Amino acid sequence: MPSNKVIKDGAIIENTWQLLDTEANSVPDGPVIIPLSLWNEQKEQLAGRAQLGIWLNSDESPKLIADSLDNFELIAINFPAFADGRGFSYGRELREAHHYTGEIRAIGNFMRDQLFYLKRCGFNAFALTGAELTSALDSLNDFTDSYQAAIDQPDPLFKRR
Repeated sequence: MPSNKVIKDGAIIENTWQLLDTEANSVPDGPVIIPLSLWNEQKEQLAGRAQLGIWLNSDESPKLIADSLDNFELIAINFPAFADGRGFSYGRELREAHHYTGEIRAIGNFMRDQLFYLKRCGFNAFALTGAELTSALDSLNDFTDSYQAAIDQPDPLFKRR
């Protein structure tokens, strides 16, 4: 990742995680986010390792790692283009269907304007490229209330009145 800072849980923090690309064939020490292909190749050696994260492309469903979620402190969802909305569904699927409680980080080509909606779908970390993080942080609170139910508010507005 180009930036050494990320937004996590509503704060700007140092990014301690190294993101490996799809060409990687070995896993260095320390906090590392590996692509799904590397996990599939080295699952036996990597299972149970501390400080391990995985990243999924928009065409790689969380169902592919559902039986291995306990191995990951972090799951990053790659947005190849800001118009590719599959990642939103993956965040919600990880939280609701798989009950994943670790960090879900948005990476890739998403926009600051999408942070509020990503948070509603279960993302709690954002690796923005080329963005001013302080103003991006403000966008997590662009709206004071929402009509629909989501991860961050399970009851729709009409039930809260």
